[in-house]
Amino acid sequence: MTGSWTGTPRRAAPEPLEGPVVGTITGGTIIWFALFLLQLPFYGWFSDHGHTWWIWTCLAGGGLGLIGIWYVRGRDAAIKRAAAAATNTPDGTDGTDGSDHPHGTTP
Repeated sequence: MTGSWTGTPRRAAPEPLEGPVVGTITGGTIIWFALFLLQLPFYGWFSDHGHTWWIWTCLAGGGLGLIGIWYVRGRDAAIKRAAAAATNTPDGTDGTDGSDHPHGTTP
């Protein structure tokens, strides 16, 4: 099959790249808060020139970064739980039927 406007063949999408997502978001959040704090002493200059939105943008970036940290930590934990659950048994189960005793038998 070819692309409708380019004439190039279509390919399957590559797998997404995984990296140190939690560290990346945390680092970015720290940078946003640092920029906010570094600009705060110059609030008067920013106000005189109509650029106070620069300060508030940095604060908003830091606040959204905190939400991002919470989200990616939860995502990372869910990925690790899913990987651990998939490696317990070949069929993806842990070998129990939900009872306290393994293999679903009672003593």
